[in-house]
Formats: sequence, C-alpha cells, structure tokens
Amino acid sequence: MRVALGVEYAGDAFEGWQSQRHGRTVQDHLENAIGRIAGHPVRLHCAGRTDAGVHATAQVAHFDTHVERSVSSWVRGVNSSLRVPVSVRWAVEVDDHFHARFGAMARRYRYILHNCAIKPSLLAGRVGWYHVPLDVGLMAVAVRSLVGVHDFSTFRAAGCQAKSPIKIMHEAEVRRDGEYLVFDFHASGFLHHMVRNLVGALVYIGKGHYSPEWLAQTLASRDRSLAAPTFMAEGLYLCGVDFPPHWPLPNGGRIIALPRVPLI
Repeated sequence: MRVALGVEYAGDAFEGWQSQRHGRTVQDHLENAIGRIAGHPVRLHCAGRTDAGVHATAQVAHFDTHVERSVSSWVRGVNSSLRVPVSVRWAVEVDDHFHARFGAMARRYRYILHNCAIKPSLLAGRVGWYHVPLDVGLMAVAVRSLVGVHDFSTFRAAGCQAKSPIKIMHEAEVRRDGEYLVFDFHASGFLHHMVRNLVGALVYIGKGHYSPEWLAQTLASRDRSLAAPTFMAEGLYLCGVDFPPHWPLPNGGRIIALPRVPLI
C-alpha cells in the first residue's frame, strides 16, 4: 500500500529535507515517526528536496507499507511522536503509480523579504532581510521576463543534479506589502538554488545596481558568473505542488497553502 502525505515544517530547525547520517533532517525525523506507527522502517519520497533553512507549507511525500492503519494514525499518530517543528497535515491512500516527485506537474515557491533598516528578531529564520530600500516597480518589470520556457542555467547552483536546466515558468511576480516584499514563482520544476538566485538578482535590480533589462540579458547568457550571489534561505517556502486531478489528494491534487506576510 502507498500513502501520500501533506507535510509542513519550519526549515530553520533542520539540515534540509534529505536524509543525512547525523539525522537532523526533515526526512529523518518523519521516517522515524512514521516507522513507529507502521512498526517497520519506511522510506519517504518528496516532491521537492528543500535545503537547510527552507520552509514548507505544502510539501507532498509518499511511502510504502504493508500494514493497515487509519488515516488518523498516519496524521495524529505520527504527529504525536514528533518533537520538532514538522507536522503531517493530511494522509490519503494512493495506488502504486503515484510518485510524489516524478508525478508532480509543477511546484510553487514564495519568498518573503523584510525590507527594513532594522534586522528582524522575532521573525529571524522565517523571513529574508535586506536593509536598503528596494524599488519594487523595477523588480516587477524585470520578473516578467522569466515567464515562459527558458534555460535557467544562469540561476543554477554548481552542484545541481537536475537532468535539464530548461523549465517552464508559469508565473513570476513581486509585490510589496508594507515592509515586506513577496516573490511568487510557479514553474514546472526548479533547479538547485534557482529561487534564491533569482531573488538575489531581483534585489540587485531593486537597489538600482542594474536595470530591469539586465535580468533577461543575464538569463539568456546561461552564465552563472554574471548573476548576483545566492540570497539567504530564511525567507523561502515551498508552498504548493500541482498533481494531475485524478489523484485523490486534497483540493483536487492542487495542494497550495501560501504563507502570509507576517503581521505583528
């Protein structure tokens, strides 16, 4: 039997999603908790392997088991044994053709940037920060050039293991909400550090270092050395995974839970 899960977590408490020998990852903690309910070791597969410090409001994962348990056991039972900031939001049985990673049609990321002279303390680890005022109008113009089919090699980390740098960017937007800038990206897939590299480039434009046209020119160059440095991980959230509608997942397979701009 295969079980799909909807998972959320605060990434600043973990060394990323993917299992490591030290055991301080989201996958390690979840597999241990699920294994206690299943009574046997399990292996989780996720829709997006997030880095250290990156959060998720709507990660999707699956595992296989030979035991019968209620949905409540896979949700409340697993959550009751977790002592770290990760929780299972829902669980559904799926057939063996479902795969959280290879079956996903698209993913959504949101980056929340606190644009204020004073470094945030209460939200430390949950939002990015940049102290110089940014021109969101320039950034909004620049980000439009990302929509469509592109080779995103310019914004790809050196250790990226993706088979192809060509992705379809369905949506790319930047807006201001008070002291916060909100970046939304919806694409067929994402390269390693792609969103953080895009945010870094947009910040350069927002502070007037480059014109909006520079983003399109840099994208076309396919040269990572011409782009801005990778931005901090703290404000990045995996907030949606799109699956074909025939899978019996909540919301018809379109799992979206956007983190709101923090209000204090």
